[in-house]
Amino acid sequence: MPFFTPGDDPGSSFPELLRRIGAATVADAGPGNELPAEMTVPHATTCVALTYADGVVMAGDRRATAGNLISHRSMEKVVEADRHSGVAIAGAAGPAMEMIRLFQLQLEHYEKVEGSPLSLEGKANQLSMMVRSNLPAAMQGMVVVPLFAGYDIRRGAGRLWGYDVTGGRYEERDFVATGSGSLHASTVIKVAYRPGLSRDEAVDLAARSLWEAADADSATGGPDALRGIYPVMATVTSDGWERLDDDELARRYEAIASEVQAR
Repeated sequence: MPFFTPGDDPGSSFPELLRRIGAATVADAGPGNELPAEMTVPHATTCVALTYADGVVMAGDRRATAGNLISHRSMEKVVEADRHSGVAIAGAAGPAMEMIRLFQLQLEHYEKVEGSPLSLEGKANQLSMMVRSNLPAAMQGMVVVPLFAGYDIRRGAGRLWGYDVTGGRYEERDFVATGSGSLHASTVIKVAYRPGLSRDEAVDLAARSLWEAADADSATGGPDALRGIYPVMATVTSDGWERLDDDELARRYEAIASEVQAR
């Protein structure tokens, strides 16, 4: 491990530490590193997040596409950032996964150096900087557009943010969606959302939004009962991150399928 003098200490920023020791961070697609025109990059698709009475629900489908092909059926796009926050990704899968790993390491590094976790808003700002640093790659088609959500211990409430490709971050009060099926998913949530939803109501609404997105958008994967593949869904509350198991999601999607069939 490198050593730094007191005046040369990179501080609690993990990306700055990597830069100081000459290690690569988020992929750089600057001049001379352009992607070949024929190269098809796997892309993640639809993710949603919404607030409810006890915190936030995050959900994402499992399909990754490369052009008109399904490149992966069980990609995990919603991951735990730390105990009280999570991040969901849409866009070029490779840079997105690298960004998530770096983000997780940044939060862990900060807590070890400072002795306390970064504030939820500070985490949102840090992710914004990482999205901004990916802009040269985004200009070559490797766009990454995440969602960030978590439980704010200081405010005692769930909070969520959306981003644009330039790193702009926008806090949303009720819900947010990203990816190719985001229009369909957010429309479903907008129609049924109300403040103070219970956990079951919020989870059902997130599940239904991904169902409708998959029904209208070919890049969004729906529940696959044959293979036992269901969207990744998790809640973040004062008790921390909790991922829903596939058995619970299977029951919820069976109920949705029965309702759609009857209708």
